[in-house]
Amino acid sequence: MDNGHGRGNSKREFKKNGDRSFSGNRNGRSFSRDDRKTRARAVRVDNKDERIDSDNYDENASISDNQPTNDRLEGKNAVTEAFNAGREINKIWILKPSDNSKLEHGLYKLLCMAQEKKIVVNHVPRQTLDRMSQTHNHQGIIAQVASHEYSDVTDMINNARVKGHEPLFIVLDELKDSYNLGSILRIADSAGVDGILIPKHRSIGLDSVVAKASAGAIEYVPVARVTNLTQTLNELKEQGFWVMGTDAEAEVDYDKADYSGALAIIIGSEGEGMRNTIKNCCDYLISIPMVGHVNSLNAAVAGGIIVYEAVRQRRSKG
Repeated sequence: MDNGHGRGNSKREFKKNGDRSFSGNRNGRSFSRDDRKTRARAVRVDNKDERIDSDNYDENASISDNQPTNDRLEGKNAVTEAFNAGREINKIWILKPSDNSKLEHGLYKLLCMAQEKKIVVNHVPRQTLDRMSQTHNHQGIIAQVASHEYSDVTDMINNARVKGHEPLFIVLDELKDSYNLGSILRIADSAGVDGILIPKHRSIGLDSVVAKASAGAIEYVPVARVTNLTQTLNELKEQGFWVMGTDAEAEVDYDKADYSGALAIIIGSEGEGMRNTIKNCCDYLISIPMVGHVNSLNAAVAGGIIVYEAVRQRRSKG
């Protein structure tokens, strides 16, 4: 991942003893952590639920090319986790065994779960699944589900605090690769991140490829899709959040930063890094030292390094 170009406008100071102390100005306004206002203000997001009516489909036919594709889950892990999470599943297409052969155990188990829940099941040849598949790795099963619901940022904040800790969010600035987003969802789930924020425009959404790449993590990690990412970050800061950005030229190494408190960590897009408008929202910037010949990291890899350092510090400090 290329973490962008240039440095943020925020001046920052770190105490030598490791305690965190920020002072300086942002856009001409002095600030400090202690005097930040924490007045409650709802952060609204786009949260439309676009459901697909299963009655519009022929039980014996595959999904045609002109029908929506973001309502599919592909692969055994993705479908299994959808079942486990209680996701609404309208229909399943499953591989029809060839003559004198039995259904593979993992598929048979999913077939039994579908029959128990009285879900419509279509047994189709592999060629049909290949034609329907977007991931090209359907593993013999594709499920039609209600379009994935996005979360509300305010709910994500409240859910974290009900659990007794300050929220930790990952913010993705115009990430466009489905596999990167899927990998980041897996990282967020395993690390216990409280939610992910993505912009509504110029960014990958929660589609079938992301679901497949997440190996089921999409069912457990709240994702909020916001109309104006800059405005949302500023509103988070009004509620007591610190906003941390990743930048290749930042002066602070990722393992020297303080990750305590309510925190939003921004990961820039592939190639371009953070936009300047987003960088200007950051309270401080961090970098990952690079000593090899390659001068950038994959967005998901960089995000994993930083998130696990954040989790390590937050756990050690209780």
